[in-house]
Amino acid sequence: MKLGFQYGTKYIDFNVVFKERKTMSIEVEPSGEVNVSSPLGVTEDIILDKVKSKANWIVQKQYEVQSININKINREVVSGESYLYLGRNYSLEIEYINTKDINVKLFRGKFIISTYTRNQDKIKLALENWYREKTLLRVNERVNYYKQYFNIRPKDIKVKEQKKRWASCTSNNELLFNWRCSMAPANILDYIVLHEMTHMIYKDHSQEFWDRMAAVMPDYEVRKEWLRNNGIKLDI
Repeated sequence: MKLGFQYGTKYIDFNVVFKERKTMSIEVEPSGEVNVSSPLGVTEDIILDKVKSKANWIVQKQYEVQSININKINREVVSGESYLYLGRNYSLEIEYINTKDINVKLFRGKFIISTYTRNQDKIKLALENWYREKTLLRVNERVNYYKQYFNIRPKDIKVKEQKKRWASCTSNNELLFNWRCSMAPANILDYIVLHEMTHMIYKDHSQEFWDRMAAVMPDYEVRKEWLRNNGIKLDI
């Protein structure tokens, strides 16, 4: 459901999703889109009143993400360009050889791509597939580590394309991770993993959710802020 209201000279529209939860949450996505998660049965008037009370905060957040998006990095697939892995920049080296496949490896501090084609879309797809494999490997390692803090286990762990989220936890505790996660520093990847594992217990961002995060990761707010400010840079 989509709702909206006039706030000064600006019109704020937002998406509403009803879920089995106790509290209402308001999130401003990296795109600037506003999403509201509401308990079942809450009326439109109550939802509008709640969002209106946060109008100034929403406008500030949209301004912040707009500023971040202006600085988005557009990487080219050429030798000498740099690509991120676990928070570090690695120089790219492209080898044009007679082969049927495009091979990507991280070797001696460089991304080395052996390719038969100069088609940038095909080379970027090969890079994306490399990141997908590494993200699944790293995420599984960190989930195994943080299992010690939980009595329940994820039903499954998958890596996929997620334009607006770093990860998500389904209603049946399937954990889904953005393939770009392995570009982030290790401590930020840990934050993303723990965040979704905590959603296995709390499906919303209630105070109980954040208290549970803090119990395991006392500096989660610092990591969360880093991701909000730098996440736009984690892309190919």
